[in-house]
Amino acid sequence: MADKPHQNLAIIGHVDHGKSTLVGRLLFETGSVPEHIIEQHREEAESKGKSGFEFAYVMDNLAEERERGVTIDIAHQRFDTDKYYFTIVDTPGHRDFVKNMITGASQADHAILVVAADDGVAPQTREHVFLARTLGIETLIIAINKMDTVDYSEDTYKQVKEEVQQLLKQVRFDSDDAGFIPISAFEGDNISEHSDNMPWFDGPTVLEALNNLPEPSPPTDAPLRVPIQDVYTISGIGTVPVGRVETGILKTGDNVRFMPSDAGGEVKTIEMHHEEVGQAGPGDNIGFNVRGVGKDDIRRGDVCGPADDPPSVAKTFKAQIVVMQHPSVITAGYTPVIHAHTAQVACTFESLDQKLDPASGEVAEENPDFIKAGDAAIVTLRPQKPLSIEPSSEIAELGSFAIRDMGQTIAAGKVLEVFD
Repeated sequence: MADKPHQNLAIIGHVDHGKSTLVGRLLFETGSVPEHIIEQHREEAESKGKSGFEFAYVMDNLAEERERGVTIDIAHQRFDTDKYYFTIVDTPGHRDFVKNMITGASQADHAILVVAADDGVAPQTREHVFLARTLGIETLIIAINKMDTVDYSEDTYKQVKEEVQQLLKQVRFDSDDAGFIPISAFEGDNISEHSDNMPWFDGPTVLEALNNLPEPSPPTDAPLRVPIQDVYTISGIGTVPVGRVETGILKTGDNVRFMPSDAGGEVKTIEMHHEEVGQAGPGDNIGFNVRGVGKDDIRRGDVCGPADDPPSVAKTFKAQIVVMQHPSVITAGYTPVIHAHTAQVACTFESLDQKLDPASGEVAEENPDFIKAGDAAIVTLRPQKPLSIEPSSEIAELGSFAIRDMGQTIAAGKVLEVFD
């Protein structure tokens, strides 16, 4: 299990650009999904007149299985390269993708951005790149997909690559880190082997690029924090909160507290990929059982930490935000929804403290009357119900958030100070 370092990978990009197909293909090429299952999906896809969807089906069937609550196993989305084992966070087939993208990306170390060659940069491409940047994804691999639909044209590839580079510059994502790879997830070009269809490309395949990712340095010295994604009741075990260890180490026998629910007890068992383990560390997706904690005592969005050093709960907090899009202007009193780790809480803008120059980060104006799209600012927010977050300087993993309203991501930010 732990013989290879673990990485969490988000697959992001605009709807229909081929995320599910790429994931299915990666699982297939790394032997994580056996040939006969792909064959079954192929027959099913053809019978529904959806020939070519077999790889996407691999993921979407799992998504349904997850929604039916049949299993809390995320192992299906695990695959191994020579160097790492990867967990794909969040299946990309979800309808409310951006919402999941936020919780998914906030759990990822790295991401593959999928951009379709025949479509180029689309609205969600922008949104996802912006979020990836704000949520602290370290390395972005850019897969320019569906090259088979543009006759493997090098010119088209260069054009789309140029578009994406412009976008990365806008959000100040260091695009030197960004490896661009022309692929066809459907045909399998440049996924595990170099494609004869694109002799002009001499860069790495997707699997090589994944092998070349920097190793994550696990934040084990920070206090334990496990944001809760779901709470299940499992016969024979009882209540099982499920989440990802962001920082610290969780061991059986530990006394823990869930905030803001303020329930707690002793950890009886920890399970990972259907195996019982004695302890879990940063990056591990786990289910665990805590003595004396029932299903109604805790909920998604709670954060688990040590009983003697519980996660902080914000009455108000100061944050630095960047406004991506807003139809008019944002003033004090505005109350959108904040998505932080797995929590979603309405928060009111209590005050606009400073407007920043987005290029230099210097203060451009004290106490501005309003902020608008493109502005960076320091603001004070008041959650409408208890929200557990941490200053990003102390626990970066719990210090970033996105602001959503009217079905779109308005802004993203990081927590500077928490007032309880």
